Amino acid sequence: MISVKTITFDQIKTSSIALEFDELIPDEIYSWTEADFAKYQVPIGNSRFPITDFFKITVEGEANGPEDVEMILNGDLNRVKYIGCKMSAGNILCNSSVDLHVGAEMSGGSILVKGDAAAHAGREMSGGYLEIEGNTKEFTGASYIGEWRGMTGGQIVVGGNAGKQCGECLTGGRIHVKGNCDILAGIHMTKGIIEIDGDVNRWPGGQMKNGNIIIHGFLGRLLEGFVLDGIVVDPEVDGVTFPGKYIKYTGDIGLNGKGNLYLGAEANKEKLAEYGELDDEYTSIREYRNL
Repeated sequence: MISVKTITFDQIKTSSIALEFDELIPDEIYSWTEADFAKYQVPIGNSRFPITDFFKITVEGEANGPEDVEMILNGDLNRVKYIGCKMSAGNILCNSSVDLHVGAEMSGGSILVKGDAAAHAGREMSGGYLEIEGNTKEFTGASYIGEWRGMTGGQIVVGGNAGKQCGECLTGGRIHVKGNCDILAGIHMTKGIIEIDGDVNRWPGGQMKNGNIIIHGFLGRLLEGFVLDGIVVDPEVDGVTFPGKYIKYTGDIGLNGKGNLYLGAEANKEKLAEYGELDDEYTSIREYRNL
């Protein structure tokens, strides 16, 4: 029989300064009782305050390890950051939008955010599954300031739109954005997959050395460092087949990059045709970079 320990956080009041939840991950609290939470003080800025000032915490069931834990966070979590930071197992459900660094450096387990996420969602994660049902701000799955390695493994799914530099310095794993994406998706990436169902503002894949970016929607502007490779149908990327017809580019040639950019041909045909850049067979793309 599978044992599951459910730890429910029901918000009592919010804080104008963000609460830091990086210590409250299944790895650390799987053995805690309600009495343990009553003694715990959560970091807020340069101080600590009792977690019970902000949440009523209910513990049900037993856990042999973090993999047996489900954390449920209820209330307005817009001022709660570092949720699931460095977790390796277990499940976290956030029933609202969340603040910075959700799922940062996680290596396993799963997090579901039923709302939006602020910047740095899933930054430098190496494993696990992070799903945000709403939008994310900048640097989803990216490196942190001063670092050169972003997400290395695991999977991020964004149900809405993603901000700028999604997947910056990506070195593994997969990011799937179901909405639109802002500028510089996949900048500096060396491995992994970024899939974008919607439109992309401009400049995906800048200075990428390897990896794959698949854009199903319209691309506003392509960087100079990408070379037209041809038209492909139902390409297979790292064992995953993407049905349809795509315009394939390679780059960034400024860094001798061998990355692949797949641009949905149908989604881009009409507007590009206005400039005389695509014929009926998608074989002529002359002035695309000047759009």
